[in-house]
Amino acid sequence: MLNQWFPNVSMEDMVTATNETLYMTLISVAGTFIIGLFLGLLLFLSGPGGLWQNKILNMITASVVNVFRAIPFIILILLLFPFTDFLVGTIRGPNAALPALIIGGAPFYARLVEIALKEVDKGVVEAAKSMGSKYSTIVFKVLLPESMPALISGITVTAIALIGYTAVAGAIGAGGLGDFAYFYGFQRSNWDVVFMCTILIIIIVFVFQFIGDLVTRKLDKR
Repeated sequence: MLNQWFPNVSMEDMVTATNETLYMTLISVAGTFIIGLFLGLLLFLSGPGGLWQNKILNMITASVVNVFRAIPFIILILLLFPFTDFLVGTIRGPNAALPALIIGGAPFYARLVEIALKEVDKGVVEAAKSMGSKYSTIVFKVLLPESMPALISGITVTAIALIGYTAVAGAIGAGGLGDFAYFYGFQRSNWDVVFMCTILIIIIVFVFQFIGDLVTRKLDKR
C-alpha cells in the first residue's frame, strides 16, 4: 500500500533524513535555550526597572538581538559560511547547519524570555528584596521558577520555528527532510517524496507541540 502511494520513497533514506532533522532540531533547541535565556535575562535585568539597570548594556544586548532577528534565515546561513567552515570544517551536512540555527533562533527566544520575565508578579520580586535576598537568589529562586511555564511555552514555539529552519537549511545542503524533499523530490519531480517529507515534518511539529503543551500545563500553578 505504501509503495503504491509513494513509489519513489526509499524508507532507508527517509529514516536517515528524519534522524538528521531531529538531530539538528534537538541540538539547536538546546543551544538556543541556553543562549536565548542568557540574552533574555540580560535584556530584562539591565532594562528599566530591572535588578541591574544599565542603559549601555541593555542597548548593546537589544541591538545584537534585533540585528540577528532582522536577518532572513537563508541570508544568515550564507553570511555565516566562513564562520561555519572555520568552526565545523565544512559548510554541508547537519553539523554545518547548527551555528546558523542557534544564532538565528537565540535572539527570537531571547525576546520571548524577556516577555516571560516581565509577566512575573512584581510583588513577589519586591517581597524577595525586602527579605534581603541576593540578586542571584532572586533570579534563580524567584524569576526563573515563576516564569518557567512561559519559558517552556516560548521554547516550544521556537523549536517549531527551528524545525522550519532545518528545512530551509536542507535546501542548501544541510541534510534532513528539507534536503531530501528538495534534491530527491522537487528537482526530480518525485512529488510523492515531497509529500512524504511534508507529512513527517508535520508529525514532528505536532509531537514537539504536544510535549511542550504537556510540560507547560504541569508547571503552571494557576
